[in-house]
Amino acid sequence: MKKTILKVELFDDKSKQKAMKNVACLPGVSSVSMDMKDKKLTVIGDVDPVSIVGRLRKLCHPEILSVGPAKEPEKKKEEPKKEEKDPKDQWADLVKAYQAYNPHYTTHYFVRSVEEDPNACVIC
Repeated sequence: MKKTILKVELFDDKSKQKAMKNVACLPGVSSVSMDMKDKKLTVIGDVDPVSIVGRLRKLCHPEILSVGPAKEPEKKKEEPKKEEKDPKDQWADLVKAYQAYNPHYTTHYFVRSVEEDPNACVIC
């Protein structure tokens, strides 16, 4: 989710409604708000700021002021660090989860070395 703030040159309510309607119909927009006092349009959602400007160019002259995360990250108190697992344990957990999810496609590899089997083919 991105929060995009645009400066637009709108002077009346009719053009404001048209601008908000054009931006609201873009896929990925979750909310649109307009501040007529500062002439700023705020769009929140998963939408490209360039596509917003492209839609608004038909009505007015938009300028992108800022693009950032939708919500400002809240500072939390430091929590005690969790102990990290050994990478081998993490890998074993992933293998078990995969086998539980898809038991038919588990592969078994058999590795044989020359020392174990003297009749094995060796290319020198």
